[in-house]
Amino acid sequence: MRKVLIATKLNTVAAEILKKNEYAVTQDSETDLGTLAKDHPDAFALIVRSEKVTADIIDLMPNLKVIVRAGAGFNTIDIKHARRQGIDVMNTPGANANAVAEEVVALILASFRHLVAGDNTTRDGLWEKKKFMGRELTGKTVGILGLGNIGQLLVKRLTGFDCRILGYDPVISPSKAEDLGVELCSLEKVFEMSDIVSLHIPESKETRGLINEKLLGLMRPGSMVVNCARAGIINEDDLRKVKAEKKLIFCNDVYPEDKAGPKSITDIADLMVPHIGANTEEANLNAATRAAEQIIAYVERGVMSCVVNRAVPDGLDEDHQLLAFYLAKVARSYLGTDSHPDRIETSLYGGLSDYANWLAAPIVLGISSDFDPVFDFQDASEYLREKGITFTNRPVDDSKGYGKSMTIDLFEGSGNTLTKASVRGTVTEGNPMVSRIDGFDKLYFDPSGHSVMVVYKDCPGVLAKITSVVARYGININDIRCPRDLKGEDSIAILKVNRSVSTEIIDEIKAESGAKKAVYFNIE
Repeated sequence: MRKVLIATKLNTVAAEILKKNEYAVTQDSETDLGTLAKDHPDAFALIVRSEKVTADIIDLMPNLKVIVRAGAGFNTIDIKHARRQGIDVMNTPGANANAVAEEVVALILASFRHLVAGDNTTRDGLWEKKKFMGRELTGKTVGILGLGNIGQLLVKRLTGFDCRILGYDPVISPSKAEDLGVELCSLEKVFEMSDIVSLHIPESKETRGLINEKLLGLMRPGSMVVNCARAGIINEDDLRKVKAEKKLIFCNDVYPEDKAGPKSITDIADLMVPHIGANTEEANLNAATRAAEQIIAYVERGVMSCVVNRAVPDGLDEDHQLLAFYLAKVARSYLGTDSHPDRIETSLYGGLSDYANWLAAPIVLGISSDFDPVFDFQDASEYLREKGITFTNRPVDDSKGYGKSMTIDLFEGSGNTLTKASVRGTVTEGNPMVSRIDGFDKLYFDPSGHSVMVVYKDCPGVLAKITSVVARYGININDIRCPRDLKGEDSIAILKVNRSVSTEIIDEIKAESGAKKAVYFNIE
């Protein structure tokens, strides 16, 4: 009989489901995880929530085959060490989404109607009715950053308040947004036009400190920011400064660490709670049920749809997964980060089509940093479905002799409004390389690091204008590729540079060179 150790405070339904299916279950939320691991070295599966599962703890359970995080985030688990030990790590994405969406509404209403302060003063025997003049949520403009599970549920929850919903999500298709009743806007427009901005984006290199003085400064006086996502996406010092100037309202549920002690935002948070977004009986029940059912499906049917640390299968080089990510990232940058692709098509040559499912997730990650790199086709498919994006792997003719290469095409719109970005690449001497972008062939450039792409009408002197702008700002050019589209009149200049390039510099390049397109991207 397989043993499952539930080392967290979780709804007992998980234990009940597992026991009914003839699993031995030990549930203990009081004992230290290290002690539990020592006491249960024969555990086949481990279920946790926010507990830290380190390499040392994993090594105490030599029979462990699967770890389930009853929730979405799995940053508290050493997934790499688990992989080396042959242990699969799962999460239960979406189980807590509604709880967080409802919490956002609760924070907005509690803040607008001064419920916490009103309760405190009334209990103290005061009667400060005039002091607590409130505001109504009905009819307000709400901006939502990130239209994943939580963002979409928040849209639904706000429907009854007759709110105008603005959305920023670089991946969701316009048709999906229209179905939701969301007006897609640029990041700047969301902050400029919203009475309330609710954050639902992950913390990553791209999003860390994204909510800064520039964006916050666009907000109307008295507007509200709600953060139930991740602490690091807001620049606290910038918020502190702009809040004082514009009297912004800030409601918060996330912190750098989930533990007792002073909080750095205490002076600027109008309402702050101890990361309780997912802390509902219903969410706990959902996560517990999902955790148990996933273990059973994993054992009895080999279902691995929520495994977040799957190994690369025999025959597929990790470099080709990296290539898929790079090509998608370049295609997205070339199409435009403000675009909303609604279709992805791939051509995988040299036998790579056999691994199409394994390449789907890095492609999705390349077009959206909002997607966790779990390298699982079912998760990627579900993510794209939520965003209203179709994904097609086209049949290929390997007799063309392209070798192990791939083409990734992104499409937006249709008919006269159709725009497309087509990028092809291969792995050369262990290095992922971009060989073609649209009609610009034989590029062979390494897309990692800082790059500037400029498309311009081919004529003498334009390249010099582009490089002179870069030089004017002290930016060093490490490499240049500048082929012409032999079927057209345009050339492309791809500059590998030594540091980041600001939007202002890109605008200057376009103005001085007359470029049709100029973009900067950084792939780390």
